[in-house]
Amino acid sequence: MRPDLLNPLFAEAGGLKGVGPGLARPLEKLGLKRIRDFIYHLPDRFVHRRAIADLDEGSIGEQVVIALTPVEYRGGPSPKAPFRVLAEDAKGNLCTLAYFGRNAGWAKKQLPLGEKRWVAGRLDQFGQNLQIVHPDHVNPEGAAMLGQLAEAIYPLSEGLTQGRMAALVQQALKHAPDLPEWCEPGVVDRMGWPVWREALTQAHRDEHKEARDRLAYDELLANSLALMLVRASNRRAQGQPLRGDGRLRGALKLPFALTGAQRRAIAEIEGDLAQAAPMLRLLQGDVGSGKTVVALESLLIAVEAGAQGALLAPTEILARQHFETLRRMAAPTGVNIALYTGRDKGRARESILMGLMDGSIDIVIGTHAIFQDAVVYRNLGLVVIDEQHRFGVGQRLMLTQKGKGTHCLAMTATPIPRTLTLAQYGEMDVSRLDELPPGRQAIDTRVVAQERLGDVVEALARHFSTGQQAYWVCPMVRESEVADLAAAEERHEMLSLRFGEDAVLVHGQMKPEQKDAAMERFASGQAKLLVATTVIEVGVDVPNATLMVIEQAERFGLAQLHQLRGRVGRGSEKSTCLLLRGETLSEVSRERLALMRETQDGFRLAEEDLRLRGGGELLWTRQPGDTPFRVASRDQITRLLPMAHDDARLLIERDGGLTGERGAAARVLLYLFERDWGVQLLRGG
Repeated sequence: MRPDLLNPLFAEAGGLKGVGPGLARPLEKLGLKRIRDFIYHLPDRFVHRRAIADLDEGSIGEQVVIALTPVEYRGGPSPKAPFRVLAEDAKGNLCTLAYFGRNAGWAKKQLPLGEKRWVAGRLDQFGQNLQIVHPDHVNPEGAAMLGQLAEAIYPLSEGLTQGRMAALVQQALKHAPDLPEWCEPGVVDRMGWPVWREALTQAHRDEHKEARDRLAYDELLANSLALMLVRASNRRAQGQPLRGDGRLRGALKLPFALTGAQRRAIAEIEGDLAQAAPMLRLLQGDVGSGKTVVALESLLIAVEAGAQGALLAPTEILARQHFETLRRMAAPTGVNIALYTGRDKGRARESILMGLMDGSIDIVIGTHAIFQDAVVYRNLGLVVIDEQHRFGVGQRLMLTQKGKGTHCLAMTATPIPRTLTLAQYGEMDVSRLDELPPGRQAIDTRVVAQERLGDVVEALARHFSTGQQAYWVCPMVRESEVADLAAAEERHEMLSLRFGEDAVLVHGQMKPEQKDAAMERFASGQAKLLVATTVIEVGVDVPNATLMVIEQAERFGLAQLHQLRGRVGRGSEKSTCLLLRGETLSEVSRERLALMRETQDGFRLAEEDLRLRGGGELLWTRQPGDTPFRVASRDQITRLLPMAHDDARLLIERDGGLTGERGAAARVLLYLFERDWGVQLLRGG
């Protein structure tokens, strides 16, 4: 149960004065539904103003607060011209206050002639005259204006103003109770941090680095603590040791030798499976590093030990791909592998359900349908979760509860920086596949200007004449799925004029059967070109597809560009990736594209992505079910997470966990950041 102390913070936003049906939608777009959401809706930046006695003291381009007296109104010669108010300072210097597209009556009401007003805004020069365009604030009271020398600028959505947002935040802050201290006292003293409530107030008042760091640290500590409670609970749980005898793995006839990294990962997994505590391990493998083989060997260990294995994929397309690959690779072993998705109906469905229940199916591959209540296993020993970033901690826990102490191997093809691995998977042991299998060729990566689109289309035609296939990924348009879709449809239409039915379109809004049909045409070679948006999983293994075109590549992060590039280079033929860039490139975009040409090491690119992204979200944090850090920025995660991780470990191992005075405060912290599944586990374990 959430502590009563926190109830005021979890009250609905509708309790704030001024929040009615009209504001509900814009607030919801920003995720502001409860009082707690407002207090953690921190400013993006602050406008710093200087109070000046007269215009002579001000500098052009400076944000100022000054007392001015309006002396004349000047309407423009045309309706589109600005309405101007001529005003003078204490010395008689003149300044124009210009209002574009505003009602003249509104300006006159704010600035009555002959009455002194305090004006806040940016001092500019227009011709020979000083002017302030659209003053930020006009107030008859000087004291009120001088209190806004540092003004918070908040993230907004349509329908909200800065003034309204600031007022709502200030209301919400009044509901914040005094909370017990959960941070290690030594850390607070060393970092010079204020207490929680004071940190909140300061973070909304000015650019107080210590206050912002303190709030970010709280979030990181809550996350680390919850993940450690999961880890501790898992180690206490009773699993079934799975010791294989090697007979099935010995029967595999792989056409290639395993890399050192693959052998190391398999040995680590084999060691975990032999333990009584259930395995909780993350397998991080770069694109094409051979995670599937490691997954198969792991599943075969479970089957050798008399248990069943399950592989969970995030999409039906990936589930089918895994099914075909594993069935082909495992053919010499004789194990019974089944595919089960939400689309299976009637006798086919009944047959699979019976096979899982009586144990005649050794390994099942499918979407989340394999964990529905109707699915009962005779003895589920190992769950492998592919594309782990699609599933949150809560889902990971749910999946392993289908068996008695089921082992869990999570896999991701997204190389994740070490700091963020700690943030996302702190409850797991980690294996890394950082070597590429022998025979994998480097992908020729080139940057091409968008204006050479016609040349690229002709190059595609030459490419197809050799019997090979290609992908064309359309740009991310303003992070909007609807706009992404329009861009993809437009490009597909244009390419269809040249290539007819050889070009197929796949996007996230299609019905599954349409999507599968288009994918099938491409995978079977009937279609030569797959045009797709970024929301679709393009992870289909088509060795004959040796060209990847990524449009407006400067809009993508390094990790995502690397993921997309990894869709080619899967066969024996030389592969190429063309990065089409727009006309204007920022310094960061230029560096990003240069790095793509320079290296194919996904782990290096992930670290560089973290460095270049600033406060932006990384590819993997855009996926649903992720742990979103709402308060902590990229820089704060890098600086403070290792410290929060160590503090959480101390609390669990030395300070008695959630018992005792600091433990009780930490429990409040877990509920405050809604990481209370950590508390539930402790109670359940």
